[in-house]
Amino acid sequence: MKIIDASTLEVMKQNGMKKLLPGVPKISVGMGTCGIGNGAQEVFDTLQKIIKAKNADIRLSITGCFGFCAEEVLVNCYLPGMPLVILHKVAPKDAENIVESLSKGVMPLKKALCKIEKWDFFTSKLEFGTGIISVPLWNEIPFFKGQKKIVLRESGLINPEDIEEYIAVGGYSALMNSLTQMTRESVLEEIKKAKLRGRGGAGFPTAIKWEMMMKVETDQKYIICNADEGDPGAYMNRNEIESDPHSLIEGMMIGAYVMGASEGIMYVRAEYPLAVERFKKAVAVAQEHGILGKNIFGSSFSFDLSYVEGAGAFVCGEETALIASIEGRAGRPIPRPPYPAQKGLWGKPTNINNVETWFNVPVIMSIGGDEFAKFGTQTSTGTKVFSLVGKIKNTGLVELPLGTTLETIVYQMGEGTGNKKKIRAVQTGGPSGGCIPTEYFNT
Repeated sequence: MKIIDASTLEVMKQNGMKKLLPGVPKISVGMGTCGIGNGAQEVFDTLQKIIKAKNADIRLSITGCFGFCAEEVLVNCYLPGMPLVILHKVAPKDAENIVESLSKGVMPLKKALCKIEKWDFFTSKLEFGTGIISVPLWNEIPFFKGQKKIVLRESGLINPEDIEEYIAVGGYSALMNSLTQMTRESVLEEIKKAKLRGRGGAGFPTAIKWEMMMKVETDQKYIICNADEGDPGAYMNRNEIESDPHSLIEGMMIGAYVMGASEGIMYVRAEYPLAVERFKKAVAVAQEHGILGKNIFGSSFSFDLSYVEGAGAFVCGEETALIASIEGRAGRPIPRPPYPAQKGLWGKPTNINNVETWFNVPVIMSIGGDEFAKFGTQTSTGTKVFSLVGKIKNTGLVELPLGTTLETIVYQMGEGTGNKKKIRAVQTGGPSGGCIPTEYFNT
């Protein structure tokens, strides 16, 4: 079905909501790279086999990564009217009990990690149900306590390969509103109010970058998503694209509308095959529904999106080296000016933003720039996703308001080493970062 107006978007929203909150039991297996690496595919296949053998009236689906990688495989269990229960460390041998219990209308609690009664994060609003007092709420678990999910608002809850589920939690509403109800200038004004900074590391104000591009008059402009995540141990962007590819597409499209770009490219590491596959599927289905292509939602805006797989050079995370790599040249940085906004890809004005920067855009356009600016600090608003890896008890992804101390991340979310050994330092920012000793953990 082509989405041409608010009524056709609403039809898809209702279809998606029936999938997220069906009238029958539902099981969703966390199938991010971390989950698959821990055996999620085997768990999924076993569940599928048992459901078929028992002819059980249970829906089986996949979802992205909920962030708590140390507890994989994570499996979401849903019974109508009850909270969503997240099971942890699920193995194929647990499948029989899960299917048997849900078939009888009983929640399998043997491996319950936490529950979600309602999910209300900006664009994503779901009410599951109440009860099961023996299981803690998701944000009562040390790992999740204090997290604010803006970028990861749908990760681990929706099927990343189902556009209707994305639309059910508010997806593409911000894009439709921007294209049909707002001018390019008024959209830019919201990004300015939000004080959004680039999440790639340099922290350059996003609105200034966009405005530079917007003012350039030319026949062709490009926007690029920098998904060349090269820091060892960092996998935030990989998880974001794997778990919620449509958020990236929507954010890029809103930016393209403001800047007057008609073509977008995601430059992604070739080592991220699942992220590439899900992005490709999301682009294809968006084209099928008329979200990408000519005259989107009946407006004068047309936009196409493609991707380029990088060859794994760390330096290609730098803007000018990244552009050279897309053009088929050696990925080497060149001096600026001219900046990419003046002369970038194929000599045309180009804007480059990080994956996470694009992910914030639909939220800003849904809640307003002033509301977004309430999170984080005065000068750095919003949240940041961090990957916790190394000699730490709780490995995974945490999303916290900017301004949160390292101490909170390491000892509350990470729960330290989990043994008697002491943490002496943390390394941040990969090769371009440095080691921070414990005396500076209140930074």
